[in-house]
Amino acid sequence: MAKLTFKTDLCKGCGLCVSVCPKHLLILSKDKINQKGHHPVEITDQSACIACAFCATMCPDCIITVEK
Repeated sequence: MAKLTFKTDLCKGCGLCVSVCPKHLLILSKDKINQKGHHPVEITDQSACIACAFCATMCPDCIITVEK
């Protein structure tokens, strides 16, 4: 099973990772705001992740880590 971790305090909420997820598992949080004042990314279903790492590759701030 894949494991995604996010450095949510560094996320600027650009949504690029959300747009490239082939399983549509990533969303920008609606109820959380990080230290920078942005809605950070979060995953809806960790067990459905296929560890393609498209999200980590697309992230301009390298806040996503993908582990298999």
